[in-house]
Amino acid sequence: MNVKITYQNETKEVPINTTYLEISKLFNLKNIIGIKINNDIISLNSKATKDQVVEFFDVNSIEGTKMYKAGLKFILEVAIKTIFKNSDIYFLHSVPGGMLGEIIYDKTLTDDDISLIKKEMANIIDGDYPFIKYNILKEEAKDFYLKTNCLEKEANLRNTENIITIHKLKNYLNYFYIDLPNSTNCLKNFSLQYLGNNRLIILYPSNLTHGKLPDYVHHENIIKSFYEGKSWLKKLNTPYVSDLNDLIYNYKIKGFIESCELHFNDQIRKVSEEIIRSNNIKFVMIAGPSSSGKTTTTRVLGAYLRSLGYEPICLSTDDYFVEREYNPKNDLGEYDFECLNAIDIKLLNENLKALLNGKEVSIPTFNFITGKKEYHNNIIKLKENSIILIEGLHCLNDDLIPYIDKKYKYKVYLSPFIPLNIDRHNYISTIDLRLIRRMIRDSRTRGINASDTIKNWQSVRDGEEKYIFPYTHQADTIINTALPYELGVLKIYAEPLLLTIDSASPFYAEARRLVKFLKSFYPISSELVSKDSILREFIGGR
Repeated sequence: MNVKITYQNETKEVPINTTYLEISKLFNLKNIIGIKINNDIISLNSKATKDQVVEFFDVNSIEGTKMYKAGLKFILEVAIKTIFKNSDIYFLHSVPGGMLGEIIYDKTLTDDDISLIKKEMANIIDGDYPFIKYNILKEEAKDFYLKTNCLEKEANLRNTENIITIHKLKNYLNYFYIDLPNSTNCLKNFSLQYLGNNRLIILYPSNLTHGKLPDYVHHENIIKSFYEGKSWLKKLNTPYVSDLNDLIYNYKIKGFIESCELHFNDQIRKVSEEIIRSNNIKFVMIAGPSSSGKTTTTRVLGAYLRSLGYEPICLSTDDYFVEREYNPKNDLGEYDFECLNAIDIKLLNENLKALLNGKEVSIPTFNFITGKKEYHNNIIKLKENSIILIEGLHCLNDDLIPYIDKKYKYKVYLSPFIPLNIDRHNYISTIDLRLIRRMIRDSRTRGINASDTIKNWQSVRDGEEKYIFPYTHQADTIINTALPYELGVLKIYAEPLLLTIDSASPFYAEARRLVKFLKSFYPISSELVSKDSILREFIGGR
């Protein structure tokens, strides 16, 4: 008996019980990572039992990128433990193009040691070892983690179902918060960049790099910011989600929330003091990806500068869009509002130079309905103690205001690098955190449902990859806008939105993944969040 399998309008007839891995080869597909049927990700080893329309995917998809990264993490862990006995690796956080890991071992590794690790990873990949999936009882998982001294993983099991899914690679077991590929052979493209002191960056291809391995760019400020946050959480004895949950369970979360808010404000205080130490700084350029909290951070930075005797003036590059008729279009013939040429650079620079020369300037307001600038008597003039805070997508790019001397500019990059980890091998994705923030804000302020937020997210991310991330290493400082407690609050708002996405939606698998992720967090009442918190930018109630 045969069944018909359709992929991208092409149909193959195959014997019943043929695996989807075998079927993918009939379509001449290579480096396939997974398959979706009815918007649900299933194993490539599953067997076809009826006529179906399927969707094979590789690293060029969102799901494929996440699975590629998870599989590569497991391969790196196994390679390290194979070469160096009694070792481990902690995966700490993402960086543009890769992720940061720290090898736990009783000696400092050399470049030659890293070469050995890379060679062993290649051997594992070429060996085409399967990622074997097991469903085990929660109690069995608890016993395993206690025996292996992974106490934070054992603590995380409180919030899971009675059946736990773990994966095996060679003789090693681990748990990931995402599906893994069928086997190692589809993960050939990777690179390791050693930073010294047992720290390394793992580079991998993604949907945003069109499946290509990105070049390494060192982001010292991002790495430094993350480690500072990690060190601070360690002092508070809260390095993992399970520690946060203990504070909630024991009614101690209020004090922790207050500490988080003070720590965030202290970052901004230090930045404001650094700005005024230079008498030359007149323009503070503030940029960050979507939902990084630019509005609140700019407001708070202005308040600190005001308290130090300065007069902050806030400008947005959004008010300097070119008239709609001159706005560039993309390859699809649609207006490209994110490219640099969508900004009236000539007018912006003329205004800023006039301000530096002591002249009065009428600042426009852009009307997004008419597509034109309007002038409403917003006239400003720089005083001796004035500092202009300019917020916008391109503010780290020197081509935005090329005619202004660098000595007058100070660049600030914002992003929520949450230093709280789920466990030693699973960190909290900055991208996931921003998506959840945006989803809640979209629903509250624009009436946009969760499905549409996820749908638009790829376009948002493409813009960030083009116009923000290539310039982050040029920032003078980084402000980490994450609050380590915030996912406990966001969970209450996000879960109902995600649960509205049913199995008919192409975003069902992503919604289900995020719901599973949020289960790790105990809920926190928004009543405990201060009215001036950056979190209010997303949940409201200010």
